[in-house]
Parts: sequence; C-alpha cells; structure tokens
Amino acid sequence: MRKYALLIVAALALGLGTAAAARAQALAATDESLFREAKLLVFDKSWEDALVKIDELVDRFPSSPLAGQALFYKGECLSSLRGREREALRAYKAYIKLEDAKPSLVEESEGSIVDLAFDLYQAGDASALRDIESRLGASNKVVRYYAAYKMSLVPDKKLAARAAPVLAQIVETEKDPELLDRARIALLRVSPESLKSAEERQPRSAVKTARPLHLRVRAAGQQEPAVSL
Repeated sequence: MRKYALLIVAALALGLGTAAAARAQALAATDESLFREAKLLVFDKSWEDALVKIDELVDRFPSSPLAGQALFYKGECLSSLRGREREALRAYKAYIKLEDAKPSLVEESEGSIVDLAFDLYQAGDASALRDIESRLGASNKVVRYYAAYKMSLVPDKKLAARAAPVLAQIVETEKDPELLDRARIALLRVSPESLKSAEERQPRSAVKTARPLHLRVRAAGQQEPAVSL
C-alpha cells in the first residue's frame, strides 16, 4: 500500500513538474520568438493560430518594435477570414500610422485596404468607397494608380468617373505597356472622352502599337488571383 502511495506521489510530482516547465517555457518566450512563430503560421495560412501568437506578442510586449509590425500580419490574417474585413481594415490602418512602419509593408497595406473596401462596397456598404476615393490622391503612385483602377470597376458610372483624372495621368505619362493597357481600358470604361483627350496629349514619341494585355482577377476574400490572363 505504501509503495502504491509513493508511486502516486511520484506521478503527481512529475505531472506538476512538467506543467511548471511548460509554464516556464511559455514565460520565457521572447517578442522575437513569438513574432517568428506568428509569421510561420501566417505563411502556412493558419490564420487563427497566427492571431493567437500576434495577440500574445502585443499583450506581453506592447513596447516592442515587433508589436507594431505584427499589426500588418494581423491584417493579413483577418483579411483572409470571412466576415472580419472591418477588423482587417482597422489593423492595416493602425499599421500605416506607425512612425517606424516599413515602406514596403505600408504599400501592401494600402493595397489591401483598397481591396477590402471594394469587397465591402460589393457587399452593400456604399460608405466603404471612401477608403478607395481618398487614395486617389495618395503620394505613392502605386497606391494612387491601384485605387483608380479599382474605382473604375464601380458600377455607378458617376462614382467610377472620379478615377478618370488619375487614369488619364497614367495614359499621358507612363511607359509600361501593361500599365498603359489597363489604364486605357479602365478609362474607356468610365470616360471615353477623357481617354481621347489623354491620347491626344501623349508625347508623339509614345508607342501606340497594340500590346498583350495581362489581367489578374482576385475573387472576394481571396489573396491569390482566381484568373490570370
């Protein structure tokens, strides 16, 4: 009986020791290790698990520079989860306001904001277009051009025509064939008159031969293009 009791005590001690070790290991996790684990989960598309790590990082290390960068990845996770588009928007908007935000991630965030806003507009939230329209004047031309392209897809022609000045600027000043083709098609869709005027204002040296058109169509809620032509 005594031997049996000793075995029970030993087993309990081992269990408690294992639990204590697990707790100690969890407490020993650094902001860098949590960030690394979160990124791996993001790349594996384990969105919910990644969010747990990101929230733990932000809660335990709010002053860490990585806590700010984690906001970008939080946006990536939330934007991939149906019904959490508005949360994703908030995460991206919070990230781009950070003083130490990386320019490349800011650009990606801005593009994701445009995509999310367009998805919300298609789902019936007309006010979401403000997030796209406000980026028609962005200092970053990649963001400005992308906002104009997405705005041109709005069924309401009066609203879509607000993208015309930016699209006309692309036609007049840019030389990239793919970019020009997309801008011309978008401008033809929203304002044929603006396209004609922009073509007339183009430098005579501009090449106007027909070129292959490449389009990437992204389905609502998806990160990868559903169709690539």
